[in-house]
Amino acid sequence: HTRSFHVTGVQTCALPILSAPVWAAHKPETVPNRISGAARVIVAHAKAVTPRWATNKWGDRLIVSRVVLEVEETLKGAPAKELAMDLDGGSLDGLTLRVSDLQSLEPGDRAVFFLDDVDGAVFTPHLRGQGILELDNTDMVKGSSLHLNDIRGMARGRN
Repeated sequence: HTRSFHVTGVQTCALPILSAPVWAAHKPETVPNRISGAARVIVAHAKAVTPRWATNKWGDRLIVSRVVLEVEETLKGAPAKELAMDLDGGSLDGLTLRVSDLQSLEPGDRAVFFLDDVDGAVFTPHLRGQGILELDNTDMVKGSSLHLNDIRGMARGRN
């Protein structure tokens, strides 16, 4: 049996007299701003997704999935055939972690990835969930009227 828990973009800040939520969610950014802010922008599909236990910078132990991205096209940054991306969340040891501001990825999922460089070998989504725009089989960003060709044009204007 699998247990599931959900982490939202809320953290509680304990004060001597009261507790108040601190919202960690990002205001939606425009695609051109995402392109400008990201170290790399690629069109890729998830080749493999491997969850593991990790400790974040605050000392919290959580599930992080290492996603191997097979690059189809580089819109910004140095070209590569494959890149590794860490994504908070996943299923491991009978537990599932879903993070409210990040989508989960499965092998075969295809998207435009706006990536921040963590250490030269591993990347993370720029602006968390805003750094992944899933594509359907017609190159449309799922849930929008934005086409991959529109993003290509915006990236050419930013390079």
